[in-house]
Amino acid sequence: MTATVGYDDVEVGTELPERLFPLRRVDLVRYAGASGDFNPIHWSERAAADAGLPGVLAHGMLTMATATRLVTDWAGDPGAVLEVGVKFSAPVVVPDDDEGASVSVRGVVEKKLDDNRVVVNLTTRCRGEKVLMAARATVRLS
Repeated sequence: MTATVGYDDVEVGTELPERLFPLRRVDLVRYAGASGDFNPIHWSERAAADAGLPGVLAHGMLTMATATRLVTDWAGDPGAVLEVGVKFSAPVVVPDDDEGASVSVRGVVEKKLDDNRVVVNLTTRCRGEKVLMAARATVRLS
């Protein structure tokens, strides 16, 4: 598979439309099974409270992967993403209800590099608060 977005079709400042991604408790359980990270702060209210947390938290790497979905879906090929880097700035608290948490992700092409590569800056928020800082993905376009 190759990216469906062409390098010549984007410029610095090209925006990736905002997407909202739901994270529910069932997603945390699935991620724990896939990653092997069964830390109880990701599923137990009691463990989260004992740790002084505001509630059950989404795994940081799940939050990062969720933000990266904006880029993989835009590019049309997950393999087009060459590098992702973030700093975690706030936790994503996931309530035990049918809605869970909603993570909003926006992107903008920050740089055009050689070899059909671009750097996309990501803005990732939950409940209006930035949950990732310095979030960037390097992508090879077609």
